[in-house]
Amino acid sequence: MSQLIVTGGSILNGEINAPGAKNAALPILAATLLAKEPVCLNGCPKLGDVKNMIKLMQSLGCKVFWEGEALIVDSRSAQCHEMPDHLLKAIRSSIFLLGPMVARFKKAIATSPGGCDIGRRPIDLHIKALRSLGVVIDERHGTLYCDGENLRAATIHLDYPSVGATENAMMAAVAANGETIIQNAAREPEVVDLQEFLCKLGYHVQGAGSSEICVRPGCAPKSAKHTIMRDRIVAGTYLCGAAITGGDVCVRGIHKELLGSVLSKLHECGCEVETGRDYVRAIGPKRPQELKRVETLPYPGFPTDMQAQMFALCTVAEGTSVIVENVFENRFHHAAELSRMGGENSVNGSIAVIRGVKKLTGALVDAWDLRGGAALVLAALRAEGETIVRGAQIIDRGYEAIERDLNALGATIVRA
Repeated sequence: MSQLIVTGGSILNGEINAPGAKNAALPILAATLLAKEPVCLNGCPKLGDVKNMIKLMQSLGCKVFWEGEALIVDSRSAQCHEMPDHLLKAIRSSIFLLGPMVARFKKAIATSPGGCDIGRRPIDLHIKALRSLGVVIDERHGTLYCDGENLRAATIHLDYPSVGATENAMMAAVAANGETIIQNAAREPEVVDLQEFLCKLGYHVQGAGSSEICVRPGCAPKSAKHTIMRDRIVAGTYLCGAAITGGDVCVRGIHKELLGSVLSKLHECGCEVETGRDYVRAIGPKRPQELKRVETLPYPGFPTDMQAQMFALCTVAEGTSVIVENVFENRFHHAAELSRMGGENSVNGSIAVIRGVKKLTGALVDAWDLRGGAALVLAALRAEGETIVRGAQIIDRGYEAIERDLNALGATIVRA
């Protein structure tokens, strides 16, 4: 198990480019199964989750390789419709392959996916959406056997605007005859990016970014070039770092619209926020102010993937803050770890009350999940002395090299 050794007392200053978005790259990688010519993906981040998804694609028979900074995917030789169990357990986003596999092969076999331990993430919405399209799904001993021979267009109403279920339905529906309507669809920008990619392949998809998406089959799938959108969560993480340390960080390549709710909270805690056509800058106060209420919600609400980082900020803020986690019921693992560093908080179900402290002290802490691990690194920058964050490989699932990026902004972090 790798770890990050953080020397506290650093103030983050400087500019950094936002990388490609993990949450956009993974479904788009899955969607390359729907192309019968090679696809070129630019800006694809070289993350742990992306590496595992590439292994999954290769296990299905796809040829996937890097050509400089471009990722080339040739799925013409793909034939296998069964995903290896050991890879499924390593990555939650393997579930994205169900839709395109059913569309491509008319069948798919998969066990329940893995991922971070942040609570129940049932796949019932995925299953319900695919069944609405005529897919016969048999669940036996934790394995899904999907038969899509009678794939048909349908009107799908999602009980909850799940990003994954929305994207799976979009990818399966491109192979169904007729027009499919997805109601109460997720509105996240990553869904819009997937729509743009599917359209480049020749399919007709419109409405992404709203609560209703329309999908119709298009011409024969063709080759495409696509640039993955920038990662709003990584950008938000580094802007939070500026707020926590009293620094000045500018993230290039990101549009303010992607960070609306996050920027609002940064402004509320005392940051000076500056935005331009392709950058966002946060200048932190000497000490952040309390946040009366941060409540995670589906987009355009405050993202659950930024909750832990904001929790770290509130830990050193002046006053008492309240965070409500509405998306995942087990996403406060970082609370106990921050307490080891001197933080004061209490968690009751989905509600956390954080009493800000003036000083944190370096400690040995564990990253239990991706975003919680990143939050511990940010808190360690403000702490006195040295903090060891164990489980760096978990953080690597969403940050290509968090120590490289933060060191470039003035931090002192060593990987061991």
